[in-house]
Amino acid sequence: MAPADGADWLMLRRALWPGSTEAEHAGEIAHLLENADETINLMARDADGTALGFAEAGLRHDYVNGCDTSPVAFLEGIYVVPEARRRGLARALVAAIEAWARKMGCREFASDALLDNQASHAMHGALGFAETGRVVFFRKALP
Repeated sequence: MAPADGADWLMLRRALWPGSTEAEHAGEIAHLLENADETINLMARDADGTALGFAEAGLRHDYVNGCDTSPVAFLEGIYVVPEARRRGLARALVAAIEAWARKMGCREFASDALLDNQASHAMHGALGFAETGRVVFFRKALP
């Protein structure tokens, strides 16, 4: 994606991550565009140019759960608008990321999803991802 995709990118990010503010999304988009050597950011559009979905992925050089190599391509986010689902858009976005990851020297491609996001689990399975584990994180504030 490029800066010209910003408005559509922002709209799709807000649909995927509604808990973040518009300013947070705009800052993250700017960061992704500035770090294009470590990320790939794709948008799916229809013939009329309407944004139908997007995917963001990056290289992770630290440990990635379930992986044995480094760097690992990591699917940070993927979203397809409800009316365009089940047409192969997510599969095409993921295939493009896989090709990029191979060029970047990756031998593994990872992702994550919230424990209760069954739709995401099903999509990952359909796209060839294998579940490697489940975890619940804990935190305790120290005075």
